Amino acid sequence: MEHWEVLCPGGLKMVYDDTLFRPGTDSFLLSSLPRLKAGLRVCDLGCGTGLLGLLLLQRQREIHVTGVELNEKAAALARRCAAENGIEDRFSILHGDFREVRHHFSTGSFDLCVCNPPYYEPERGKVSADLGSARSELTCTLEDVCAAAAFLLRWGGSFCLVHKPERLTDVLCTLRSHKIEPKQLRFVCKNAVSAPSLILCEGRRGGNSGLTLLPPLLLDTPEGRAELDTIYFRKEGPQP
Repeated sequence: MEHWEVLCPGGLKMVYDDTLFRPGTDSFLLSSLPRLKAGLRVCDLGCGTGLLGLLLLQRQREIHVTGVELNEKAAALARRCAAENGIEDRFSILHGDFREVRHHFSTGSFDLCVCNPPYYEPERGKVSADLGSARSELTCTLEDVCAAAAFLLRWGGSFCLVHKPERLTDVLCTLRSHKIEPKQLRFVCKNAVSAPSLILCEGRRGGNSGLTLLPPLLLDTPEGRAELDTIYFRKEGPQP
């Protein structure tokens, strides 16, 4: 079943299907990390039904987002979403495998890549049946994600992704192996005494070494809830 909702009063409409990718907190949190400006060329690797791209466009209307999605039904729904919002000139969807981006784009075509990738290695841990390739590395790996971003980004471009804290070493090492230097890292925690549940990371193509640890996002605190209200467009506030 399809569901259509507005991101905020008078804002863009998001769509999801119960049989495909449901909206998650991780995509909303990731959308707050990139620094956006007019004219930015953005690629969303594994865009699903287009939620992350819409969130970025809601923050900054004068960017162009290209989503790449392997699932044909999800890609078709993302295209319908772009048409419904009247933003087809700024939000385009490619149905294809981002491991084959070399067949579709020239290297350095984008200023920013974003990705909410599969978190879990298929041979480790438990992955519920409804997560499938969206959460388990069945069709692509962290290596694949970073390789695609490295090819697509211009020199000095940024790659922002969300992942699980237990994969932090994998994330940082894989980014660096593809000449994407980790530059910013933020932990997402319930409160000051809880372990992180997510990490938000930004790397820069060809950047110099030097990693900034941003203040953690503490979800169950007055400050954290206020920031979430901004991220979810529940109130006006300065853009992250």
